[in-house]
Amino acid sequence: MKTLKQIQRLQKAHKLIKQENTGTPKEFSLKLNISEREIYNILSHLKEIEAPLNFNRKANTYYYTDDFDLLVNISVKVMLNEELKTVYAGTTILKENFLTARFMQ
Repeated sequence: MKTLKQIQRLQKAHKLIKQENTGTPKEFSLKLNISEREIYNILSHLKEIEAPLNFNRKANTYYYTDDFDLLVNISVKVMLNEELKTVYAGTTILKENFLTARFMQ
């Protein structure tokens, strides 16, 4: 469930950016309990989805230069063995592997 943890970090980072309470990249990483490199990865992901992100050197915080909100929806459906056999033409797949594969898509 690594993907869920990444989404939670992204949401927490977004909240801190909206509050203009990130601090420097080092402080930001400490607030999220991750490496500074991972902070830069999160910021890069935000920029990829065109978040209007900037850094205020005076206040030492990241902030959005325009209205921006981040909404993440996750849907999980547990399927019984018979349902899985129907979907995968009779092939049996372990539920853990199925869920992991679904999150990785």
